[in-house]
Formats: sequence, structure tokens, C-alpha cells
Amino acid sequence: MSSVEISQVLSEMRALAARSQGAPVPLQEAEGGFGNLLKQSIDAVDAQRQEASRLAESFEVGATRDLASVMIASQKANLSFQAMVTVRNRLVEAYKDVMNMPI
Repeated sequence: MSSVEISQVLSEMRALAARSQGAPVPLQEAEGGFGNLLKQSIDAVDAQRQEASRLAESFEVGATRDLASVMIASQKANLSFQAMVTVRNRLVEAYKDVMNMPI
């Protein structure tokens, strides 16, 4: 996830937290809505993974000797993927909580 996407998600979370405490806060609509934001985030994680794979492959064949950049790209891709999985798990948990609410 890029810093712009992270800051956008954080601002939405802060607005929702303030709204849940009773303060009226207008929410900003993301371009295309939540589905578009989710797709962009998944695409960004996939792009990082592909870049890390490309760098690792170029190191393996000897095209580059910069092991540090290969390891940094690999760790960035791994952290992005872990963050995406954590967000997905929390969304599924929230959905289950909403579905189990009594009417």
C-alpha cells in the first residue's frame, strides 16, 4: 500500500471513530467507492510482489549484485501482504459481527 492509500484509510477510520462517539463528521467518498479502493490496494501489493520477484531473479542470474535492494523489496512485499491479510481478516470478522447482531 502506498502512503497515500494508507493515509486515506487512516483518515476514514478516524472519521468513523469520531462519528461512533457521537460527533458528526462528514466522510469523504473514495473515487469509485470501497471496492475500487480495495482493488487498488490488492494491485499495489501484487506489484510489490512482482517487483521483488523480478529483483530476486536478476540477482540469481547475476544481472545485479545488490543483495540489499533485493532483500528490502522482498521484505516490503511480505509486509504489504501481511497487512492486506490482516485487513481482510478484520473485515471478515466485522461482517460476521454485523450478521450476528439481533434485529
